Amino acid sequence: MSMKENYLTIFCENERQSFTVPTGSSLKEVEQIIFPDTRNEFLGALVNNEIRDMHYELYKPKSVRFITISSLDGYSIYIRTLVFILYKAIKTLYPRDGLLVEHFISNGIFCRSCRGRISSWKIPLIEEKMRDIVRDNEEILREETITRDAIRLFNHEGLRDKQVLLSTRGKTYTSVYRLGGTPGYFYGTLAPRTGNARVFNLVEYKDGVLLLLADRDAPGRVLPLVPQEKLFSLFSEYKRNGRGTRVSSIGELNHHVEAGNAGEIIKISEALHEKKISRIADTIRKRRGKVKVILVAGPSSSGKTTFGKRLAVQLMVNGAHPVNLSLDNYFVNREDTPRDKNNEFDFETIDALDVDTFNRDLLTLARGGEVEIPKFSFETGKRYYDGERLRLPARGVIIVEGIHGLNPRLTASIPRENLFKIFISALTSISIDNHNIINPTDNRLIRRVVRDCKYRGYTALQTLNRWESVLAGEQRHIVPYQEEADVFFNSALAYELGVLKQAAVPLLEEVPEKHVEHSKALRLLKFFSYVRAIPADEIPPTSILREFLGGSSFKY
Repeated sequence: MSMKENYLTIFCENERQSFTVPTGSSLKEVEQIIFPDTRNEFLGALVNNEIRDMHYELYKPKSVRFITISSLDGYSIYIRTLVFILYKAIKTLYPRDGLLVEHFISNGIFCRSCRGRISSWKIPLIEEKMRDIVRDNEEILREETITRDAIRLFNHEGLRDKQVLLSTRGKTYTSVYRLGGTPGYFYGTLAPRTGNARVFNLVEYKDGVLLLLADRDAPGRVLPLVPQEKLFSLFSEYKRNGRGTRVSSIGELNHHVEAGNAGEIIKISEALHEKKISRIADTIRKRRGKVKVILVAGPSSSGKTTFGKRLAVQLMVNGAHPVNLSLDNYFVNREDTPRDKNNEFDFETIDALDVDTFNRDLLTLARGGEVEIPKFSFETGKRYYDGERLRLPARGVIIVEGIHGLNPRLTASIPRENLFKIFISALTSISIDNHNIINPTDNRLIRRVVRDCKYRGYTALQTLNRWESVLAGEQRHIVPYQEEADVFFNSALAYELGVLKQAAVPLLEEVPEKHVEHSKALRLLKFFSYVRAIPADEIPPTSILREFLGGSSFKY
């Protein structure tokens, strides 16, 4: 082999220039060539816009972008690595306890022992062991193994959840990570060494622990614990529902599909939704005469519109007469719309709405008066009136749906006793396995990819491109006001990922490799590789999922 054949050229997107490196170099070795002074900064890399761990070897010319904790991909690697370190610490100190990773909350990840409560005295010992593992900067290795061997390995380790998952996935080979003598399986890559996950805190929380995470914008700082009591209660409720339906993980869902029980899971999931909506309507009825305005708020693709329509039906069952008032009618004229840091119109901020006029109209309606409803032309960017008037009927209530529904500014002139606030989101109630949770933002992103294609003519590439800005807007305009809600509603359905798979996979496969969004598409496609497809035939026409798939009996 000639000297020339011993080297290859890679283009480093971080530096915007090409480098010659030895053929077969790992990304870690390439990093040391290009960035000799960095220490535990890069967690992985996008290689031709496909996420790779730092052990990945290069044999052909590639485009490489090294990623840190400040990117969403890097942050996900950091979180998975931290969970592995937590598991390793618990397994070392208390091998019979096990680890159950449940959900994101309060700027961290809530975890329990597989045996129940984690004793208070154990928590500082577990945290110290984690810090020892981080200080030792242990290498995290990945090996490809035949799946049946991986199943035997995890069965020997007592990790039945991973055994069930891998036995239903249908793949010949499986990637197994090792930290010292401890094996693990994770959805996505891990950092090369434990020192990459050095920023965290472990605190007692409820009957478990909260693994507090680093701040993406200031990676050397741990995010503060933000109490979210109502949200925690909602998660706990839906975990109980999962146990009731015997579907708490992807592996268990797959087993039900294989056994021909998907229809039963659909019926139970939809019945749980209807029962919860009915209870919300009953709660509002108990405040009859006081509640005049019902506010429904939540992040993108939560199913707010269908929820509002189903709630209206239940309110009518209880003798109320609901009417809808759209916030879209109260946009300020285009020239008055605030601009964001990029000097683009910011339609997400509450200042894009004429809050004063909205409050005045609400107050008039609540007092029994009549108002002329404004309209807004998105084509001209102007407000206009066409003579449509509104007065509340006897036992009338107004339903307002929008992202700012929980913000006190939106209804500042209305007495709090006249308001009923509802927060809705798709808070995925099942996990991949005991150590791999499904981020609720991924659940909503999948819904949005399907809906945007079907109803808005957007490609998956366009939806993926906008997603980070959507999430940033939610953090500014929705999350700070979540605890204002009187009730929370989880719109996630235990079976939905199996149904969405059939609609989403072809769309994600069309995202071109040349775009950075290709890595996001591949990540979601890998996720769907765990999930058995479920036909949509038995989904009722009133289901929240019909808002995204089509076939709803409601008019939108």
